[in-house]
Amino acid sequence: MIQKRFDQIDRRIFSFPAVHPCEAVSPVTLLSSLIILSQNISDYQSNPFATQRRNARETIRQIGILVVFFEEIHDRGLVVPESAVLCFSELHLTFQKIRFLLEDCSREGARLWILMKSEMVASQFRVLIRTVATALDVLPLDSIDVCGEVKELVELVAKQARKAKIEVNPDDERAMRRLLSVLDGLEKGMEPEFQILKWLLDYLEIKTWNDCSKEVKFLEEQCVEGEEREVPFLTSLLGFMCYCRARIFDTLELEGQNVEQTDVRCNMEILSCLNPEDFRCPISLELMIDPVTVSTGQTYDRSSIQKWLKAGHTICPKTGEKLTSTELVPNTNLRKLIHQFCADNGASLAKTGKKSHDITRTIVPGSPAAAEAMKFLSRLLVRKLIFGPSEQKNKAAYEIRLLARSNIYNRSCLIEAGTIPPLLNLLYSFNKSIQENAIAALLKLSKHASGKKVMIESGGLRSILAVLKRGMSLEARQIAAATIFYLSSVKGYRKLIGETDEAITALVDLIKEGTLCGRKNAVVALFGLVLYPGNRQRVIDAGTVPLLLETVASLDKHELVTDSVALLATLAESFDGAIAILRAASLPLITRILQSSTSQAAKEHCISILLCCCNNGGDEAISVLAKDPSVMSSLYPLTTDGTAQASKKARSLIKILHKFHETSSSGQGCQALTHEQSVHVW
Repeated sequence: MIQKRFDQIDRRIFSFPAVHPCEAVSPVTLLSSLIILSQNISDYQSNPFATQRRNARETIRQIGILVVFFEEIHDRGLVVPESAVLCFSELHLTFQKIRFLLEDCSREGARLWILMKSEMVASQFRVLIRTVATALDVLPLDSIDVCGEVKELVELVAKQARKAKIEVNPDDERAMRRLLSVLDGLEKGMEPEFQILKWLLDYLEIKTWNDCSKEVKFLEEQCVEGEEREVPFLTSLLGFMCYCRARIFDTLELEGQNVEQTDVRCNMEILSCLNPEDFRCPISLELMIDPVTVSTGQTYDRSSIQKWLKAGHTICPKTGEKLTSTELVPNTNLRKLIHQFCADNGASLAKTGKKSHDITRTIVPGSPAAAEAMKFLSRLLVRKLIFGPSEQKNKAAYEIRLLARSNIYNRSCLIEAGTIPPLLNLLYSFNKSIQENAIAALLKLSKHASGKKVMIESGGLRSILAVLKRGMSLEARQIAAATIFYLSSVKGYRKLIGETDEAITALVDLIKEGTLCGRKNAVVALFGLVLYPGNRQRVIDAGTVPLLLETVASLDKHELVTDSVALLATLAESFDGAIAILRAASLPLITRILQSSTSQAAKEHCISILLCCCNNGGDEAISVLAKDPSVMSSLYPLTTDGTAQASKKARSLIKILHKFHETSSSGQGCQALTHEQSVHVW
């Protein structure tokens, strides 16, 4: 069926991928497809058109009349001459484009954009209607044996299509001018009047918070996918619509109660148990694609730091030091590690790169109007957080959560406006929804350097830990763990968090009680904390080692296993950590993961654990590994195929095992532990 050719799923707006019927198509097939296509167009009569109403109705009406003509030919089995087949092919191509245009004009969430493209859309209608007229003019109607009444209908459509007045509706033009006036006022720092905003939304039939949110989502997608030259205007419209959503609608409506499930369920994105300062760009907070080092020694993703420098900044974004040079030195070692990490975790580097590029566009506002709209919106949300009733506070927290999700400029505006202190106060709410939205909003703001600072200086750590320990829901606790992870990315805060009562035990409890993603959040947060050596003993004393080993033994989830062995490897670097691992008789488990894991990172962590256990556990640990012939067979491939670090550790472990075999055969041995410290490792 020709019908299948023009069914598009993810078609960009105003793109019309119509397919011309092939020359060999049979008249019967072409006619059947034309009937189906014409009926599809006629069905748009019931669709809501917020703008372009007259043009859409006129187009649908004319196509609807032609259905009668096509059906009579088909039903009576009339012979269609070759010259008519050519005309029908042209009509089929044009009808496809008309259908795409009608689909765009009634597309959910695109009402504001269609309004602002009124002249272009009216021009498209005009061209397509005139094309229909031309095809009907050359159609050899006399050679098709249809009744006179049907012929008269076709001639009428041809005449009306030639003369149809297709232009921008005066009401659409007035609404467009009014919106442009609002955007112009925003650029000049003038806050829009409520009545004007309400009139514009009413005109576009945007009646609910959810309707408004669909417009925001569509504009966000266009900012990413649209042409570069249109991005400033799109961001102005996006800022306008975000402001309207918060100011006009007091009731929060969520279709199916879908509260950004991807954010709530798993807040660690694609990163695992790694130091975020090593793998994340400090500017975009995304995985680095092309890491480069600046004169201060800090590493950034190339696209992010180039945009920073292009904006006229002459200081290091992370340290604030003046850059002595704008030279960017590629960090090839880190890049190799990131590539390996992506390979281990099945992450697409190309996809990640696109995301990283997208968010760097938000370091600065896309337009002056967008910048001012965000400032007005931030102050409005602060007022609602402080003075509004519970429902408004909940809605404001949720708005912040959405606005700060993937926009760096939005985060900085919201932080500067003072949203963090009232959000911290909401964490003590007995309303489950308010607490979840508040902690989720804080999570987004904690990705910004100044957000972390304000949270700590406002005494917010205890509030966040209170949610981690006694949150109203498991989801709130999981999000709190993710927030702790981001706070721990600052070296100075790791010690502070670790020394705060019950911080570590609360994370350990979440490993016991959380969902898979909650446990992951807790493990990664602990990993961030143990990067400060002083926290390692606290983590060990909290019973983390046996719990992690139990988790690893009972799970086949690749990511959580890798995270867990990464944390164990860091703990094993201390004597007490290695001894705790040995006392749990876990060496067979670690060697099994070394043999079976498909993750290069997990294999390297396992080698680190085994090496530390041998160095701290002496002959008892070494003998266990020496008795297992599969250990050597797992180590040798890593000496050539692993990373430089993994290869070095594998060679060291092989050397220890070889030495043990040599000394054992000569009846000698060395014991690193005293009798009192002796442990059982099998």
